[in-house]
Formats: sequence, structure tokens, C-alpha cells
Amino acid sequence: MATFDVSDADFEEKVLKSNLPILVDFWAVWCGPCKMAEPVLEELSDQYKDKLLIVKINVDDNQQNPGKYSVLSIPTTILFKGGQEVGRQIGFAGKQAYEDLIKKAV
Repeated sequence: MATFDVSDADFEEKVLKSNLPILVDFWAVWCGPCKMAEPVLEELSDQYKDKLLIVKINVDDNQQNPGKYSVLSIPTTILFKGGQEVGRQIGFAGKQAYEDLIKKAV
């Protein structure tokens, strides 16, 4: 299972009500570090497919949730478990940084 997109409209349903922990990637098309993060997040999505979901939200098209969660720079990934934020990674710091974040919830 690969990553999938969410929007402001379905964020609560798909993210906050998820039964699995969920890693949300706040990104934009023009963001170079976001493009570097994409294949790493795809790989992690496959690696943790039964334990964790990874979704993406485009901050240009969806501004409500980036504002709500004080996302000031991208990429920012926020880990949610049970509808609550349990960790975040600001910027692209490589696969190990994402795995360390994921381990807080799985």
C-alpha cells in the first residue's frame, strides 16, 4: 500500500479517526526537499503497511489543517495516534529520522 492524498475536507475522517497510527506529510509541488522525501515515505509505507498509514496533504490546495497544526515550513510530517499528535519531523532528514518518529507509535 502506497501513500495516498488527503484534503482539508476528509482530514478528520481519514486521519483523526484512523484506527492505525498515521503519518501526515505536509508538502507542496514546488518544494525540493518534499520531492526528496517522497520515495522514502513510499518505501516506509510499504515497510509498515500493516502498522501505519502514510498520507500526504498539499499545503497549497489545503490551508486549514496546516494552519491548525502550525505547519510553518515544509516538508513537515506529523504523526497521529488516536487522533492526537504524538510527534513531528520538520524538514527532510532522511529515512532514519522518519523511522525514529514512526517508532513512537508502532
